[in-house]
Amino acid sequence: MVKVLIVDDSAFMRNVLSNMISSDPEIKVIGTARDGLEAIEKVTFLKPDIVTMDVDMPRMNGIEALRQIMAKNPVSVLMVSSLTTEGAKETLDALDIGAVDFIPKNLSELSTDIVRIKDVLIEKIKHIGRRRFIPKKRSFVKPLEMPKATQYAAERRIGVVVIGTSTGGPKALQDLICRLPKDFSVPVLIAQHMPPSFTGPFAERLNQLSAIEVKEAEEGELVKKGVVFIAPGRGHMSVIRKSITEPLISISEGKGEFIHRPSVDVLMLSVVANFPGKTLGIILTGLGNDGENGMRAIKNNGGRTIAQSEETCVVYGMPRAVAEAGLADKVVPLDDMAGEIVNLV
Repeated sequence: MVKVLIVDDSAFMRNVLSNMISSDPEIKVIGTARDGLEAIEKVTFLKPDIVTMDVDMPRMNGIEALRQIMAKNPVSVLMVSSLTTEGAKETLDALDIGAVDFIPKNLSELSTDIVRIKDVLIEKIKHIGRRRFIPKKRSFVKPLEMPKATQYAAERRIGVVVIGTSTGGPKALQDLICRLPKDFSVPVLIAQHMPPSFTGPFAERLNQLSAIEVKEAEEGELVKKGVVFIAPGRGHMSVIRKSITEPLISISEGKGEFIHRPSVDVLMLSVVANFPGKTLGIILTGLGNDGENGMRAIKNNGGRTIAQSEETCVVYGMPRAVAEAGLADKVVPLDDMAGEIVNLV
């Protein structure tokens, strides 16, 4: 049984979340709190497996409460975030402090998709709560150095790196991208399941923290070496070619047949078509199996594939699907991922 503490100053939101969560027999809401001070107190004596934490509350906000909880009684925390640019920045701050992931604040307004949102919320709580995953604090990480050209083996022919991730991905990507060197010699394309208002601030934050350039991808721009492109949350990102030498980014805002937007499979399948035999596919932490078809295409077309190890994942869903299908050339811990990538390019 996964024990949950709900923290929100809105009685309506406490009821909405409680009703959603309690509908699953494997989850129990053991308490609620109306502000950060009450949350700190209840975490201490209720000892929940996971906490849903609102940001804007009276007396003490969710960010300060999270900071004190992680310092005194660390526990898995899901931030309840408004889907705005300001909400995105607050959520990214919370992930830096130690929150595991986030859920949208306006759950009650998304009635057209409420069943799927409820299912995702429950799945996140069950996976994270059972593992009681708490991200470790990381100080500044020095970027790796690229091997000298003379050290390249003949079989090394990676021309692009493509990464897919979901739950737990923002923190994993920060740990990974910050270790890539400024002179990284190929483009990096990333599909992270994330709301439209979040991907821009997320790319900006990674760019500030990293030696390599990071940006939110734009329609029609050239896929440049040494640049990390984050798929915008408003659509699917893919790679197209108008000529042999010019791979370009394309953004499609239609959801199509894919559950997630941006889709990892859409991105990976397009990259394989444009970089056959030269693609390095990476699958990081996340729910579900988005990316499995893409990784299969990469492997079947002579590329390389790496999946994140179970013990370092917030949720071992997407990497598990890849590993159990026999599609991962290597399964490695997150701390070793940047080194594996640098060595292969």
